[in-house]
Amino acid sequence: MVRRISLLAVGVAALAMLSFAMAQDQGGRREDRGGQDRGRGNFDPAQFRERMMNNLKERMGSTDDEWKVLAPKIEKVMSAQRETRSGFGGFGGPDRGGRGGDRGGAGASDQQLTKVAQTQRDLRTLLENKDASADEISKKLTAYREARDKARAELQAAQKALKDVVTQRQEAMLVMSGMLE
Repeated sequence: MVRRISLLAVGVAALAMLSFAMAQDQGGRREDRGGQDRGRGNFDPAQFRERMMNNLKERMGSTDDEWKVLAPKIEKVMSAQRETRSGFGGFGGPDRGGRGGDRGGAGASDQQLTKVAQTQRDLRTLLENKDASADEISKKLTAYREARDKARAELQAAQKALKDVVTQRQEAMLVMSGMLE
């Protein structure tokens, strides 16, 4: 059972990444073939999140009343997890092609970057300037570390709030799905 849940969590994550990559490849365009709209490249994060939440509710065996309490806490954990990642829109990371997941390039707006990703991008931009002073680097590095530490603390608080309201079985399932440590 644990192995199935683990494989399902890996599968869901892989599907999300594949869907994101396909959306990037299509550039958000729709293809029209013979008057039929195939809808390629139109990944809807809200729909994906809703399906994932419904799947999680079912796997956890939560009643509707339990879910009213659990769902907001799970969503808060998911949001906090995205904030702790360095990547654009929650994807990527510091090892992703040396770009820290800043996948939007010149087209990425600061609103789409998490605070951690924004401070990381600022530090990276400064480091590209070979004439940057040690003081400037120190300030940007401190800002990055503070943003990262704050995001981690918020994640830990959200995980604790969730852990405090779940059963032991639900906690184990959430650990296996990567929601709890």
